[in-house]
Amino acid sequence: MILDLSSSRDLLLALLPELVLTAWSLVLLLLIAWRHRTAADLRLAGCVTLAALASTAGAVWWLWWHAARAAPTPLAAMIAVDDFRFVTDWLFLGAAALTVLLSFNYLEREQLLIPEYHALIVFATLGMMLMGGGDDLIVVFLGLELLSVSVYVLAGINRKSAAGAEAAFKYFLLGAFASGFLLYGIALVYGATGTTGLRAIAAQVGAGAGGGTMLAIGLALLLIGFGFKVAAVPFHMWVPDVYDGSPTPVTAYMASGVKAAAFAALFRVLGEAFSAVAAWHEIVWWLAVATMVVGNLIALAQRAVKRMLAYSSVAHAGYLLVAVAAGPRPGSAAFLFYLVAYTLMTLGAFALLAAKGRQGERDVLIDDLAGLATRHPWLAFALAVCMLSLLGFPGTAGFIGKWYILAAATSAGQGGLAAALVLTSVISAGYYLPVIMAMYMKPEPSAEAHVGMRLGRLGYAVVTVCVAGLLFFGVRPNRLLDLARTGGVAGPPAPEAIPAAPAVSAAHAPTAR
Repeated sequence: MILDLSSSRDLLLALLPELVLTAWSLVLLLLIAWRHRTAADLRLAGCVTLAALASTAGAVWWLWWHAARAAPTPLAAMIAVDDFRFVTDWLFLGAAALTVLLSFNYLEREQLLIPEYHALIVFATLGMMLMGGGDDLIVVFLGLELLSVSVYVLAGINRKSAAGAEAAFKYFLLGAFASGFLLYGIALVYGATGTTGLRAIAAQVGAGAGGGTMLAIGLALLLIGFGFKVAAVPFHMWVPDVYDGSPTPVTAYMASGVKAAAFAALFRVLGEAFSAVAAWHEIVWWLAVATMVVGNLIALAQRAVKRMLAYSSVAHAGYLLVAVAAGPRPGSAAFLFYLVAYTLMTLGAFALLAAKGRQGERDVLIDDLAGLATRHPWLAFALAVCMLSLLGFPGTAGFIGKWYILAAATSAGQGGLAAALVLTSVISAGYYLPVIMAMYMKPEPSAEAHVGMRLGRLGYAVVTVCVAGLLFFGVRPNRLLDLARTGGVAGPPAPEAIPAAPAVSAAHAPTAR
């Protein structure tokens, strides 16, 4: 299906998922204005949110199944119509749906009877979709701001928590600071090239008409802005306090969906607009090394599980930056595969942490998990799978994701980055394995240590989905990798970039759809 984006009808079709989610957000706002007092009202808002996310995923599937593509037009398109957008949209919607399911029991347990929570999740997800699908720097920036404002409020939604207020304030200040860098970078890029469309910028740069100091400074400011959003070192200072002070489902959402959206936008901007600019490869190379080393070393010193996972997310941002540094052609499939794996293992780990603690789970230490396997063997097994996948242990999706990132880096001639990834992954065993050792090799400190640990039925469903996905893609990654290969932002990856996987279906070929 070829869409002429200069036609209003075809443009509306291209924006169908975003329009569906926007319509549902208006319905949700009306519902919240009418019913917003009891736990039943909160559950109703959550059910409407799940219906909104499911119907939006159906709209994305409809466009993907019909192989929707944008027809060439004289005017630069502001929204991309490609498989990269569709794959990332499914990822954002899936992360949001799992977060909502996890939040049902958590919000009632913590007495956070705030139905606006679900509306903010919907608006944040809409911002993610605009970031992942934006083919223009202005659209990317608008999506980023819609996402950021929603998450600022979510971080401090527990008004009884001083740590939550501190987290929201810090996130707002540093987020606004990063947005200023990003917007100034967009202005300089526009001044150098005369356009904000990604493909038009690429054409100007390729023709030599957009080079010069102004473009270089603009690109540097863009990298600084995105560096804050993806929590790359040295722009990661907000991560531990914001993740630690926010409600745990919100932390899970920030560490998975929000980070995935920032990376998707960064990958598209660099791959489409600045593929002919060689300077950013070296910058991202150093960012990746610093992020992997600093994130893993600081995580080693953490005893609180939540702060350990916060610094772990910084380290994983470094692993994803390796795929970005490899370039769009060799790195696109590995990048998307690892985004999916990282989302599953992060959501699963934070879901289990939410079951263990109370009032933000800030005080849950690694030693507090001692003997968990005796009292709750299924929860201990699920957390062990998440930890092993974060470590990159064979048989899990985390291992396959790191393997493909290594393959992409080496095929792009980035042997140093590949070596740094392996060495820092070895370091990460120093804080992932103690969690497993505490659960399985240490006795319970008391008979009541884990009595109050409850997930709820929907929480169990979230953890089951995450663990099943990690184990399934750890032994059968071909289907997900096949989908990831179709989602490159600069055409299909080069054949030598990723080890060949057996073709499992022709359903992903445009002619078959």
